[in-house]
Amino acid sequence: MAVAAQRSSLITDAGGDEKKAPPQRELWSSRGAFYCVTAGAAIGFGNVWRFPGLSLRYGGGAFFVPYILGIIMVGIPLTVLEVGLGQFFQTGAIGVFGGLHPRLRGIGVCSLACSIIVSSYFAVLIAWVANALVSTWDDDAPWGTPGLTSDEAISYFHSNIVGMDTVTTRDLKPTRIVGKNIGYSAMIWIFVFMVTSLGLRNVGRIAIVTMVLPFVILFMFVGRAVTLEGAGAGVMAYIGEWDFSAISGEVWPVAITQVYFSNSLTIGLLTVYGSHCKRDEPVFLNSCVLVALNSVYSVITGFAVFCALGHLAHLEGVTVSDLPHNGFNLIFGTWPVVLGTLPGGIHWIRLLFFNLFMLGIDSAFAYVEIFVTMLQDTMYFRDVSRRNLILGCIALNFLFGMLYCTDSGLYFLNVMDFYLNFTMLLMGFLESFGAGWAYGILDMFQSIGVRAWTMHMMGNFVPVLIGCVFWSMKDRFPYYYGFMCIVILWPFFLVMTHYFLMQRMAKQPGRWTVRSIWFETFFGNVVRLRDELQPVIGNIPFMWAFMLKYCVPHATILCFFELLTSPSFGAGTYDGYAIRPYQLMGLLCVIFVAFLFVVGVVVPEVYEPLAVPQTKVVLLGANVSEEKETDGSIERHSERGSLTDRAVKETDAMLSSEMISLESDSEEIIF
Repeated sequence: MAVAAQRSSLITDAGGDEKKAPPQRELWSSRGAFYCVTAGAAIGFGNVWRFPGLSLRYGGGAFFVPYILGIIMVGIPLTVLEVGLGQFFQTGAIGVFGGLHPRLRGIGVCSLACSIIVSSYFAVLIAWVANALVSTWDDDAPWGTPGLTSDEAISYFHSNIVGMDTVTTRDLKPTRIVGKNIGYSAMIWIFVFMVTSLGLRNVGRIAIVTMVLPFVILFMFVGRAVTLEGAGAGVMAYIGEWDFSAISGEVWPVAITQVYFSNSLTIGLLTVYGSHCKRDEPVFLNSCVLVALNSVYSVITGFAVFCALGHLAHLEGVTVSDLPHNGFNLIFGTWPVVLGTLPGGIHWIRLLFFNLFMLGIDSAFAYVEIFVTMLQDTMYFRDVSRRNLILGCIALNFLFGMLYCTDSGLYFLNVMDFYLNFTMLLMGFLESFGAGWAYGILDMFQSIGVRAWTMHMMGNFVPVLIGCVFWSMKDRFPYYYGFMCIVILWPFFLVMTHYFLMQRMAKQPGRWTVRSIWFETFFGNVVRLRDELQPVIGNIPFMWAFMLKYCVPHATILCFFELLTSPSFGAGTYDGYAIRPYQLMGLLCVIFVAFLFVVGVVVPEVYEPLAVPQTKVVLLGANVSEEKETDGSIERHSERGSLTDRAVKETDAMLSSEMISLESDSEEIIF
C-alpha cells in the first residue's frame, strides 16, 4: 500500500526564527486501504469465540435483535464520531478531544491508558496461539490424536500452553512465571517491532494481508463445515431458533460491549487511523463500511463454528448446547476436535491457529500505532523518533504482560477482560457526553439560559440514574419502580425546562418561537458540531446528532449499571474470583481511568504539554488556533500551553460571569 505524506514546511515565528513544523501526517493511499487496515485491526478474537457463543446463550437468532440495535444506537454513532474527529483534526484522541475543549483532553489520555491495558494481555494471548500452532508439530501434543476429546484438548491447553497445572490454591494466586510464555511473548513483540519500525507504509501493506487472508480462510472453513453431517442442527441452534425469553436485562450490556470490543471503540484506534485519512473523505460512508465488515465477519464466523459444533454433536449423540461453544474451550477444545475428524485434520487445526494468529497480530500492530501516534502528536514527544517510541511502547507492554505469563495468567486475563467492559462503557459515555452535551455549552447558556439548559440536562440523566438505583436493588424494590421514576420525573423536568424557556422568550421578544427555542434546546449544540464537521468530512445525517446526544450516553449508563449489578457478572464478585488480587486489580484499573479523566477536567494544565499546535478549540465558538497569518507568512505560537491557558481562562471567566448573573437573578451572559 502506498501512503502519501503531507508536505512538511518550516514555520517562521514572530521573531523570524525557523521552527520545526508539526510531524508529517501520512495519509492512506486509498479508501480501500483504510478499510482493510482499520477493519483488520478491529476484527479479532472476540469475533471468533465470543460472538457465536453469545448467540447460543441468549436465544439463538433472538440475540441479533439487541446486537443490531447496539450497532445502530451505539456502534455507528461512536464510529462516526471517532473517525470523523480524527479526520477533521488530523491527530489522535488526545488532540481530538482537546480540540473540543482543553478540559476534555483527559478523554484521549484515558483512551491511551485503555489501549495499554488491552495490548499488555493481548500479546500474551497471541503468544498462546503461536505456542499452540508450533505444538501441532510436536509428537507429544494431542491435536492429531484419533479419538481426541474436548476435555483432553482443553486440558493440554491449560497445562502445557498456559501452564496452569501448578495453580492449586483455592484463591488461584500465581506460584511461578512460565518461561515458555515469556519466550513466546518476547517473540511476538520482536515481530511487532520489526514490522512497525518499518513505518506506516509497510505496516499498512502487511495489515492488508493479515486482514484479507483471515476472510479467505474463514470462507474455506465455512465451505468445508457446511458439508459435514449434522451441520444443519448447528445452524438451527445459531440462527434457526428465536427464543425471546432469553432476552433479559443482562443481554443488553453483553450485546453493547460486544459492539465496543469488536469495533475497537474508545481505545483510540479509530481516531488514530481516521487521522491518516484525507480530510475530505466521506466519514459516514467509511464508518458504516467498517462496522459492516466487522459484523459480517462475526456472523459468517458463527456459521463456521456452529456447523462444526453440529457435526460434533452428531458424532457424540448430544445437543449443540451441551458442547463448549465459546471462549478458550471452543478454540482450543471443541473446534480442534471437530477439525481433527476430517481428512488431513492436523492441517485444518494448523490453519485454525494460523488464522487466529493473523487476526491477532494486526491488532497488535494497531495498539503500537495508537501509542506512537498519540505521543508523536504531543509537545513532549513530537521530536522523539518513531523507533524509540515503539521500543518504549513494547518495553512497557512486555513489562505489564509479565503478569499474564504466570501460571495464573489466564485468570488475570479473564478478569481484566471483564473489567475492561466497565472502562469501555465509561469511555463511551464520556465521548458521547463530551461531544453531545459539553460541546457548545457556553453557546447554549447564552442562547437559552443556564436554568433551562440545566433542567433539560437533569431531565435526561437524573431519572435514568434514579431508575438504575432502583433496578440495582431488585431484591428490595419491584422492577417497575425504576420505570415509574422515569415516567414521573422526566415530565417534571420538561415542565421546568419549558417554564424557564418561556422566561427566556419574554426577555428576548421576537427572537424565538416556541418551536425554535425547543429545537435549540434539544439539538442546538450538537447540530452546530455537525455543521462544523460536515464541510470538511462530508455529509453526516441528522439522525447521527440525535443518536449521539440521546441514545449513546443513556444506553451506556443503563448498560454500565446493569453490568455492575448483574447476578451473573457483578463488579467485585465476577466469576467467584478472589478479591485480592483479581477483583481488586480490575476495579483499580477502572478507577484509575476515571481518575485520569477527572484530572483533565479539574486541572487541565496537567495535560497542557499534550496539546498539538494544529489543534483548534472549537467549543468556544471562535475557532481559536495557534496559527495565524501576519504579513503573508504563517506565525505559530509555540509557547507551551498558550492555547490551553487562553481557552480555559475564557471558559472560567464566562462561567464565573454566569454564576454572578444567576446570583443577581439574571440569566444574561457577561463577557
